[in-house]
Amino acid sequence: WKLSPWAVATYLLGGTLPDGTAISPKYIGQRRLIEIAIATLATDRGLLLIGVPGTAKSWVSEHLAAAIAGDSTMLIQGTAGTSEEAIRYGWNYARLLADGPSDAALVASPLLRAMREGKIARIEELTRIPADVQDTLITVMSEKTLPVPELNSEVQAVRGFNIIATANDRDRGVNELSSALKRRFNTVVLPLPDTLEEEVTIVQGRVAALSRALELPAELPALDEIRRIVTVFRELRAGVTADGKTKLKSPSGTLSTA
Repeated sequence: WKLSPWAVATYLLGGTLPDGTAISPKYIGQRRLIEIAIATLATDRGLLLIGVPGTAKSWVSEHLAAAIAGDSTMLIQGTAGTSEEAIRYGWNYARLLADGPSDAALVASPLLRAMREGKIARIEELTRIPADVQDTLITVMSEKTLPVPELNSEVQAVRGFNIIATANDRDRGVNELSSALKRRFNTVVLPLPDTLEEEVTIVQGRVAALSRALELPAELPALDEIRRIVTVFRELRAGVTADGKTKLKSPSGTLSTA
């Protein structure tokens, strides 16, 4: 690991180092969940982050990979059209036709590159990938090996390799994970913020960070507007107003203040 488990937790959750350096939090939420996620990766188990949109699944997976492996770019974006080649490997067909199957003709996927370099592969929206393609991961996770039958060989993962996957269990287009694949992941459910104040703090922090990044002109803090938007979203998600007096019709899609 690039950082120790303790340092990874401090990097994500924020804190003050012994020399007085202040670390800004990347994730605002339950410390216990992040500790479980770090312990999962430290014990060489795959990590599955589940939650509705807006619970910072991708954000947490990106920062975990960056802190642990120093690289969060080994990414596979899951969609209904994700093929087995996108997870395993593909071929440079010009070289394949000219020279036949060879290492030079093989095009490594982000997962295969992570195995060779001992880094963390990230799979976004695992449940959007068709079930038969998902199961390609079973051998990789259980044996840390990826067979390449065309070359009569296999790729053994370098120590440090692991997988962080995210999944949304609410939206349409969700494919159930097989029980064999579920067993190979430790699952951490990231909840929505507990209170209005907590969610306002998160949105306010992101607005300030984006304003600095985009070099927007300084304005008065839009705290009232942020609080209004967050309140509307929380009421629609809950199906009732904040005072509990009026029922609301929740939308069919899941809502995220992100």
